[in-house]
Amino acid sequence: MKTFHCQYCGHPLFFENVQCLQCESDVAFLPDRMQVAAIEPVEEGGEALWRPRTRGRKPPAARYRLCHNHATENACNFAVPQRDPNPLCPACRLTRILPDLSVPGNGQRWYRLEAAKRRLFYTLGKLGLLVTAPADGAADGPMFEFLADLPGQPVMTGHAQGVVTINVAEADDAERVRRRVEMHEPYRTLLGHLRHESGHYYWDRLIADGGRVERFREMFGDERRDYQQALQEHYARGGTVAGWQDSFVSEYASAHPWEDWAETWAHYLHMVDLLETAASYDTRLTIPGQDVEIEEVANPLETGHPGFDTLVQQWVPLTLLLNSLNRSLGQEDAYPFALSQAALEKLRYVHDVISETRSGPAHAAPDAKAPEISPA
Repeated sequence: MKTFHCQYCGHPLFFENVQCLQCESDVAFLPDRMQVAAIEPVEEGGEALWRPRTRGRKPPAARYRLCHNHATENACNFAVPQRDPNPLCPACRLTRILPDLSVPGNGQRWYRLEAAKRRLFYTLGKLGLLVTAPADGAADGPMFEFLADLPGQPVMTGHAQGVVTINVAEADDAERVRRRVEMHEPYRTLLGHLRHESGHYYWDRLIADGGRVERFREMFGDERRDYQQALQEHYARGGTVAGWQDSFVSEYASAHPWEDWAETWAHYLHMVDLLETAASYDTRLTIPGQDVEIEEVANPLETGHPGFDTLVQQWVPLTLLLNSLNRSLGQEDAYPFALSQAALEKLRYVHDVISETRSGPAHAAPDAKAPEISPA
């Protein structure tokens, strides 16, 4: 995620900020502009609205409301354009079922899930994969259900028919680490879960519905292989697959072509997000002892859309720096992966599919209105 700047005083702003620490302006993310901005209240027609705050020039005509989840739960920092009839911002309206907020701890779990989902929303929006300010209160993108286990009814994280289900236990750090160790995973985060499950959603949208199935099978294998049986066999092996590093981005990716795609998709989103962050900090890199020098990290989410080879050339030394910084603080590697040539070719395929989508016809906003939130 790139660093933003307060347009009123120039101070750095971060994606989750609700106030500028220098000029003390209120701050919100404006999805129609894809910017974090300083805002100020304005009263018009008896309605409490907000507008971008300016210094020394005429205030803009744009007007916003704060997301309903900010006003009632202090759980969102997005604004809603005044013309949009939906009380929820375009990210929050993608959640159709919330956990029971009367249960102790669920409020914080829900907040963490929504914070991760807003980061996913931003990346998908910048990649042109969803409409960030859909018309008439509509929603675009995968829908989400955040559910908690009940006696005899465990919640399985997954995707089906455009709906992503996440077990809210994943928002508890200790529980997530326990599951990561139990499943022999080197990496497990909330944002990683959401990126992975969004991959299943976009397989339906870009591969199955996009006429790309034959090429997909050449790269990832035949998805018609029995999915449930494949997962059962994977877990029966204890997740141990000899030589998986030669062909996959992760061990879990070896379970089934759909999981291979979803893991590769998530990995690509990791890549572009980290590169955008590095670019916003004007990062320059030299690898000690090697003839590798990066004078400027390219931002893959802005205009220009650098080619895949450029992304990889910058990604590899950047992850070396990232892991070295983590080790300096006594932490495990933030990026515990080594990509084979076969895994890189799959990442290239994801890059190409997204690039084709970005360069295609303008993505029309859906007509259907988003469902209202409801407690589980």
